[in-house]
Amino acid sequence: MDTANLFETFSEFKDLKNIDRETMMNVLEEVFRKSLIKHFGTDENFDIIINIDKGDFEIWRNREVVNDGEVEDENLQIPLSEAKKIDDDYEVGEEVTDEVKLEDFGRRAILSLRQHLTSKILEIERNNVFAKYKQKIGQIVSGEVYQVWKKEILILDDEGNELILPREEQIPSDHFRKGDLLRAVVIKAEMKNNTPLIIISRTSPIFLERLFEFEVPEIYDGLIIIKKIVRAPGEKAKVAVESYDDRIDPVGSCVGMKGSRIHGIVRELRNENIDVINYTTNTQLFIQRSLSPAKINSIKINEEEKSAEVYLDPDEVSLAIGKGGLNIKLASQLTGYDLDVYRETEEDEEDVNIDEFSDEIEQWVLDILKSVGLDTAKSVLELDKDELERRTDLERETIDEVTEIFKSEFE
Repeated sequence: MDTANLFETFSEFKDLKNIDRETMMNVLEEVFRKSLIKHFGTDENFDIIINIDKGDFEIWRNREVVNDGEVEDENLQIPLSEAKKIDDDYEVGEEVTDEVKLEDFGRRAILSLRQHLTSKILEIERNNVFAKYKQKIGQIVSGEVYQVWKKEILILDDEGNELILPREEQIPSDHFRKGDLLRAVVIKAEMKNNTPLIIISRTSPIFLERLFEFEVPEIYDGLIIIKKIVRAPGEKAKVAVESYDDRIDPVGSCVGMKGSRIHGIVRELRNENIDVINYTTNTQLFIQRSLSPAKINSIKINEEEKSAEVYLDPDEVSLAIGKGGLNIKLASQLTGYDLDVYRETEEDEEDVNIDEFSDEIEQWVLDILKSVGLDTAKSVLELDKDELERRTDLERETIDEVTEIFKSEFE
């Protein structure tokens, strides 16, 4: 083990980990001084000269010249006879500076020094990675898929740092293989067992917000503000936007000519359907816009309960509710109001509210029917059984029983 081998350790980390020059100088000097203290009892009378560019170093010891036989500490003092071997002009009281060779430390000490150096550099690198990604929380990063596991994916950034994409932070339709490139937003950076743990996400609303900033210059420049984003990752999202400049159409700017701007975002999110909505402080209008593409007839708002009753034509109810109730769910999250939709039909004395059948049909079945806008017996009977099965996900046997009960009411 010699100087070259010791500096080989340093060079490996300097080239791969990009630790700055000043930090490396401090690390090397600290490691050497600790070794000096361990070997000689002190480091106060030593000068360490490090040349990072050449990859070498020198250690010089300063000792006071004393008369032969008066040496009390061989590390701090040198007898006159020994000093004159170095230079015949030395006198008692003067200071002698001589070089200490690395070999003088002994093989075991050199091995320990190298291990200490390696450990210190790794510690600095881990702290640098943590500090770097702590500042990147909320920003999009990219990397290469290195390993795919059942519960998470390991990604390496362009510096070889490890990023974790947990299963719950992946879009359901995401399918990545080793070597694939992906983008995600940093949502967490923490130290776990002295190792940086960097968590990224593709399902966070912040990821969608950053994608809009990349694709829409007006958002990046602050001319258009994203007020709120709600998502069902991989399926549907609603984005409320506002412009403080009347000359700028916020929705049109976000969508782009023939959808040119939003298409890139949709592809990145695995064809997630994105509704861009013009934000307004007018609650009724905002609820109406949030339930797009359905056309609303009227809205009754209860401010105390933060709820609203929305009335629509029968053929608009399914549009407002959306597949699996997703559209109305996201609209409720976007507006902050608990929304209920109602069919607005001409008076029909013969029709019966389905709640009237609670003694014959289980309540959970009635709740499912109401959740997709079917709140009267005739509204259920107007749909064929295949359509009922598609909308409600009820079993065919249950649908048969329910329709038979409703039919008997009108016979």
